[in-house]
Amino acid sequence: MNYFVTGGAGFIGSNFVQMLLTNQLGPVSKITVFDKLTYAGNLENLREVASDPRFNFIQGDICDEELVRSSISPSDIIVHFAAESHVDRSISGPSEFIRTNVQGTQVLLSAAVEKNAGIFLHVSTDEVYGSVAQGSSLETDPLLPNSPYSASKAASDLIVRSYVQTYGLDARITRSCNNYGSNQYPEKLIPLAIKKLYEGEKIPLFGNGRNSREWIHVTDHCRGIQLVIEKGSIGEIYNIGSNQSFTNIEIAEMILSAFNLTTQSLEYVEDRPGHDFRYSLNCEKLNQKLNFKVLKKIEDEIANLVNLN
Repeated sequence: MNYFVTGGAGFIGSNFVQMLLTNQLGPVSKITVFDKLTYAGNLENLREVASDPRFNFIQGDICDEELVRSSISPSDIIVHFAAESHVDRSISGPSEFIRTNVQGTQVLLSAAVEKNAGIFLHVSTDEVYGSVAQGSSLETDPLLPNSPYSASKAASDLIVRSYVQTYGLDARITRSCNNYGSNQYPEKLIPLAIKKLYEGEKIPLFGNGRNSREWIHVTDHCRGIQLVIEKGSIGEIYNIGSNQSFTNIEIAEMILSAFNLTTQSLEYVEDRPGHDFRYSLNCEKLNQKLNFKVLKKIEDEIANLVNLN
């Protein structure tokens, strides 16, 4: 099978590419990584597999229609990771999020239809559901995004759906909870906290630090994506979660413990506008219908991440 992976030099994308090329997922004949190499994309993330003869890299913008069209081959499995993804940046500069996440997705979809590509796997987020006071979000729940980032992802999800209905494209959507693991750019909570502590600074926490998130290791997320490619159905949406939920304070305390530090190394900062309080995913569809199981627990993996830095 040939894969065309957008954003493959970024955090989740690079882990997915490495897992494919090291035989941890499924058979692969060729992988073309298409990445703009913005601040969050780094070829160093792919250093270990860059010499593999099955690996090909194209530097490009997913909004570049001509380059995207010429880079995709018939029957390619397209795995679409490329996105602007940091909520804070979307608040200060929303236009780039709309351009990349909405227009860029539409460009890819049109190219996929024109080139008769294979499966189109669109990687989305639990943030499209908005804050969940109680219970867990189902794939059929309404989309209630509260930031420019999550709104742009919700819009791209709907555009993907339209290409299934209008053009018959075999597209599938995954919505994941918060990821953690190697190669993550240090603007997200866990890598930022580790970086700050190594530099002798405090961990910054928004508001009172009680916001709750569900966490999945990036390799578990990649396994879920591959499972949807192999066994999922056209037009379907699959939540990918872990049922491992913690407040930001609890995550910070795990990291502090790995450093043998106390909560005196926490610093509370002004909360971000429109900060969602809680996300939680109902993943029965993926777990029961496709038999997905999470292998890693965040309590066990935090120490490994601290030691990697």
